[in-house]
Amino acid sequence: MKKLSFALLSLGSLSAAAVFGQTSPAATLAPITVTGNLLGATDLIAPVAQYAGAELLFRTQSTLGETLDGTPGISSTYFGPNASRPIIRGLDGDRIRILNNGGAVVDASSLSYDHAVTVDPLSIERIEVLRGPGALQYGGSAVGGVVNVIDNRIPREAMFDANGGITGKVDVGLTSGNDEQGGGFLLEGGTDRYALHADVFNRTSGDVSVPVTLACSKPGAASSANKICNSASDTRGAAVGGSVFFKQGYLGASVSSFQSDYGTVAEDAVTIGMKSDRYALEGEVRDLSGWFQRVKGQLGHSVYQHTEYEGATAGTVFKNNGTDLRLEARHAPLGAFDGVLGLQSDTSRFSADGEEAFAPYSQTRQTALFAYEELATGWGRLSAGARLESVNVESLGNPVLARFAPASRSFTPGSYALGALWNVVPGWQLSTNWAYTQRAPKDYELFADGAHLATHTYEVGNANLALEQSSNLDLGVNWRHGAHRFGVSAFVNQFNNYIAQEATGNSRADLPEYAYTQVQARFTGLEASGSVRLLDSGQTLDLELRGDLVHAVNLSTGQPLPRIAPARAGATLLWAQGPWIARLGASHSTAQTDVPSGQLGTEAYTLWHASLGYRVKAGAANLLWFAKLDNLSDTLAYSASSILTQTAAGKAPLPGRSVKVGLQVSF
Repeated sequence: MKKLSFALLSLGSLSAAAVFGQTSPAATLAPITVTGNLLGATDLIAPVAQYAGAELLFRTQSTLGETLDGTPGISSTYFGPNASRPIIRGLDGDRIRILNNGGAVVDASSLSYDHAVTVDPLSIERIEVLRGPGALQYGGSAVGGVVNVIDNRIPREAMFDANGGITGKVDVGLTSGNDEQGGGFLLEGGTDRYALHADVFNRTSGDVSVPVTLACSKPGAASSANKICNSASDTRGAAVGGSVFFKQGYLGASVSSFQSDYGTVAEDAVTIGMKSDRYALEGEVRDLSGWFQRVKGQLGHSVYQHTEYEGATAGTVFKNNGTDLRLEARHAPLGAFDGVLGLQSDTSRFSADGEEAFAPYSQTRQTALFAYEELATGWGRLSAGARLESVNVESLGNPVLARFAPASRSFTPGSYALGALWNVVPGWQLSTNWAYTQRAPKDYELFADGAHLATHTYEVGNANLALEQSSNLDLGVNWRHGAHRFGVSAFVNQFNNYIAQEATGNSRADLPEYAYTQVQARFTGLEASGSVRLLDSGQTLDLELRGDLVHAVNLSTGQPLPRIAPARAGATLLWAQGPWIARLGASHSTAQTDVPSGQLGTEAYTLWHASLGYRVKAGAANLLWFAKLDNLSDTLAYSASSILTQTAAGKAPLPGRSVKVGLQVSF
């Protein structure tokens, strides 16, 4: 890896040197929010968070979940440093839709907490998070929200004129807390008629340092150390893509590959070898005459496999192959109405072979029609959306496990949403979103029957599950005056038949038995964020504030729902002068004692963080030297939203003090 880091630095220097002599500088495109913004509005009705550029660089962690953790309303599943999905407003798993450029990410991360998302933050240019009812246009399974990971592997706009040009980016970094060495290289070139893209990344890390001594039985490792046992990883990937531009649009394609080998942390000797390949085709035709003004299409196919190893011996093998299609057509205005009609189709085929095959071979097909309309008014906008789906979930049994029998269920979910944005007075906006959503049960919720060692349970599905139905409402207030801003949102999600895992009181295979059942549930919460400009005279100083809380209860039993983050608050000072930028902040999590009977709570903690960056221009290249310090006080902390807090108590705390230094070169 040291050779790779040196090679990337050298390549970055050579590429930067090569571009210094060019007379046609690369165009810079201002990022716009695309997720949930089908009509290109500047003010969105649904709550959206977006990270890009230096802001994304300074918050990037080793997983998608940890990168977004701390955003108001967002926590993470944290299964150690290598596997973590976002939790939005207390909802996780298949209630959160993870997308790549608007297309489905096909993996097995929602099946089990130890399965990583097949996206690495090193390859990301922008992340957009759509929270609440507005997410239904991406499926009933997006009742919690949507996380859209955006790259430019299929360029959508020409970046150069007819003379052509080349642009790129190099990232290298070293991290002390886990001895991580990482690097990425991106190169794009073309003219006004075509564009080509290539990127590659690699990240290798050792076991993560923590402020407590932990036991370890992994062969070849120390029997005890201030490290999370079996938390090392090796992740790499690459992609190529390109687009052809014509007068009214573009057509592009890409091929990408992602591989990761990592320890599962819950079991000292178990590692996972994961590989995913994705093929994507995308195009758009604009400025059409007639009833449709714009038509956009996306087609993707993913091939995913991961193998769980005990030592050097291959154990359970999980496979998931999927194809997704999405078509959107923007119609001509109908009076004051403007809108989009769409078709979405997803097909996936899943299999698990080995000791931990707790779900059968299965095939899921779903097709949906959706519509989204907006009405502009003198005081703001109104929106309405509807989605009708046809879902078939089929158990194909298992060729060697007789307990899995062929079976099939079909569902017809329907979801509907309304929204409003009111410009009260200059600088003040009120927004509200309401949705009624239906979600079809997943294959494992219907047909699971086996030991799931990662969660230390024996899972039992329920083939008689009905559609999961919920009513969702959020209200928001936003204020902006110059550099000052503030926003607060309140939400409530009421489920008539929430699909939950409930302990049966029985034991199977020396594990507690948990069965999928449907209960009434309610999630309520608040999210707030703001920024105050404290100094603005040759230098700027801003104070950013944030906070959130979620309360989730099983109304059928009166018990709290598990794995809910406690109330949290944070503050960060941001200073900038000339080429310098600096941040100093803290994030506080209160104690979580509102847990189901028999489960462990977590203590309160405060994590301090700091970062420093220096920008310098070298010819046509922009260099950003940076350093960031996480968990400055080396505080011992445990995540209330991690299953490990219950199943492997004390085994996987949050990472301790760590320093990362790096360089980003853009040209």
